[in-house]
Amino acid sequence: MEGTLAVAGRAGSRPTEEVVGGLTVEVGGNAEQCADARLLDFLQAHQRLEVPMPGMPSTVIRALETVRLDLRVDDDPWVVEDLPARAQHTQLKLVVFDRAKEPVLAELEVRGWALGQIWNTHWHPDHTGGNLELREATSATISGPDSDRIPGSSVILKEGSEVRIGQHVGRVVEVPGHTLDHIALIFDEAGVVFVGDTLFAMGCGRLFEGTPEQMHRSLQRLIELPGATRLYCAHEYTLANARFAAHAEPENAAIAHRLSQVQILRNDRQITLPTTVAEERETNPFVRAGDVETFARLRSEKDSFR
Repeated sequence: MEGTLAVAGRAGSRPTEEVVGGLTVEVGGNAEQCADARLLDFLQAHQRLEVPMPGMPSTVIRALETVRLDLRVDDDPWVVEDLPARAQHTQLKLVVFDRAKEPVLAELEVRGWALGQIWNTHWHPDHTGGNLELREATSATISGPDSDRIPGSSVILKEGSEVRIGQHVGRVVEVPGHTLDHIALIFDEAGVVFVGDTLFAMGCGRLFEGTPEQMHRSLQRLIELPGATRLYCAHEYTLANARFAAHAEPENAAIAHRLSQVQILRNDRQITLPTTVAEERETNPFVRAGDVETFARLRSEKDSFR
């Protein structure tokens, strides 16, 4: 089975490469290109930049590689490759995708990658709008939750399903709330989860179809994963979420600190993703909500927060 993974990006930024699973991450360049020392410290502290020792290569290749694509403002796609397969000259590519085909096809061509799969986390058009065009261009297989609103889907993913990218096997969990059909893709060994629009850095998705009870439970399922697990969400909403978090928990020093760091990153046109389970436990008011009633109140406040 082929596999590379794309999940959506932000206009006006350079594509960001990452080697995930606790490995090297290049976010907008190497250490010498980071103009702000505070930014460099933040990236190193959050394992988003690994500065090589003298004589060592600047990129370490071990497991999965993700490439963030430029699509439109506030979207964050990722393309993922199984690196051991690359070493064996095997084409293993998957796309977990947003809407536009051109950036994906361009990146694949530059890297010499062939697209074999498209995964959708839910039916919304900003996540499925490129399905048919990408399939026509690549003959990729389209997978997603059980919904007749996902164009071209031929493989149904549900609770307990397995997904594969090269040597890596992931599991599917159902996380309703944002939509009733929403799923997340968990790669336990690599410590990577693609959460779509269920959980954002310091926030969560709006409740378009589901109930507060469903979303609260879905978030708790994700936040019960090991603290080092990296969460790849589909939109760069962190600054707006951080501002609301500071409003919701004004005495939380971790939130105040993270807000300041997020402002540094965004001022430098850097992305703030992926986030980690540990970071969200400390700074995300929605996953910190102790009960459904508190969560529902926070979600309602956030809907009208400016």
